[in-house]
Amino acid sequence: MRIRIVDAFADRPFAGNPAGVLLLDGDSFPAESWMQSVAMEVNHAETAFAHRLPAGGDADWALRWFTPVTEVAMCGHATLATAHVLRTTGAHEGPVRFATRSGVLVATPAEDGAITLDFPTAPLTPVAVPDGVAGALGAEPVAVLDTGANVGDLLVELADEKTVRGLAPDHKALAAYSARGIIATARADDPSGGYDYLSRCFFPNVGIDEDPVTGSAHTALAPHWSARLGRADLTGLQASGRTGLVRTGLRGERTLLTGRAVTVIEGELLA
Repeated sequence: MRIRIVDAFADRPFAGNPAGVLLLDGDSFPAESWMQSVAMEVNHAETAFAHRLPAGGDADWALRWFTPVTEVAMCGHATLATAHVLRTTGAHEGPVRFATRSGVLVATPAEDGAITLDFPTAPLTPVAVPDGVAGALGAEPVAVLDTGANVGDLLVELADEKTVRGLAPDHKALAAYSARGIIATARADDPSGGYDYLSRCFFPNVGIDEDPVTGSAHTALAPHWSARLGRADLTGLQASGRTGLVRTGLRGERTLLTGRAVTVIEGELLA
């Protein structure tokens, strides 16, 4: 079985967020224990497993995502990576509909190689700043919002770009505050620099201290910053060590996430 490592939300190798991608033979998923073992072996934020569905249904491929320690309900970068593999290998042409735990998600490739994902917009609920979160994160929040069950994070707005870039959180302490983790964000100091807002994402509860570029987090970042900045279409920078840009388009209950991907490794899975 072929396995690929794809850098998603990147236009060059060794940037963005790497994901494992396996296009499975047959019409069903293998044992969860095997998929979890493969994801642990790949040891990237997520590994995606996809199999083809019968023609004529609501979706074209079934898709699941695993971190090194657990299955997750939503993942943007591994969905982008899977759509990229389907397109570049010729396994699927045009828009692809994925059946997932988060409903049917559509990925639409453009002629220039970019891919746009259609994801559900996260429902944001303002909450009081939890006791201790400032100390665990290492910065005082300006605002805190719950992102709902699908995303499973707290979105924490901070004072400025410098504060977000300088974070050195206590990852173990952060695990107490949400199902998955913390999205830390601020408005860009200089919007002429190519992005409107920036973020960093810390997910200790799914085995990822800091995720390089998180598509699902942008389903919460998009409505938050669109409300703040008064525009539906924005660009977010995830300021991890690898960095990546995500173009976001708020469309009511749906959020469009656009980015590029690059295959960096292709090989044979022998186990």
